[in-house]
Amino acid sequence: VSYELPLRYKSSRHASEKQRIAAAAVELVGDGEVVGLNGGTTTTEVARALALRSGGGRQETSAPADATGPLLTVVTNALNIAGELAVRPQIKLVVTGGVARPQTYELVGPLAAGVLKEVVLDVAVLGADGLDPRLGVMTRQEDEAGISRLFAERAQRVVVVADSSKLGRRAFARICGLEAVDTVVTDAGAPADAVARLQDAGIEVIRA
Repeated sequence: VSYELPLRYKSSRHASEKQRIAAAAVELVGDGEVVGLNGGTTTTEVARALALRSGGGRQETSAPADATGPLLTVVTNALNIAGELAVRPQIKLVVTGGVARPQTYELVGPLAAGVLKEVVLDVAVLGADGLDPRLGVMTRQEDEAGISRLFAERAQRVVVVADSSKLGRRAFARICGLEAVDTVVTDAGAPADAVARLQDAGIEVIRA
């Protein structure tokens, strides 16, 4: 079946793997950095892990926060992620405009693109529906792919978070090629051959 389930139904799939992936991905974010998050179940777990983190992260940061300011800035086009982070005083939240897609809670369209073209990100953490060694990072909807592509283009580093079921899978719309990806965080069940292909492409692979 190829239709898209609403996010609330997909969130229970591979839940423990996604939580471990999120915990590992958060370790790649330094305090004071600007983080982009697209929509999806795994990036939602990343947002929750960022909210719960009490400092830590990598030592090197491009934009250290002062003692009274936010520890992180998060830019997102996902309404559910924005709802979870809006009440977190340690996080500065920037939400794109756009038209909401009810299946994924993502904001898409020219309003979302306009905001992303005006910001610079330290790291973009992207969820995806497919990660193919030849075609790259993919998702089901072309409008969501366009916004996720902008996240990648505006970031100094691109981290793809995807459970092992997404590796080797293709989807309709391409987000970016593997040359744009710095790190893939997946789970321990990732097939060795899929991991090897990503590493051959020069990508760091972390199996949580």
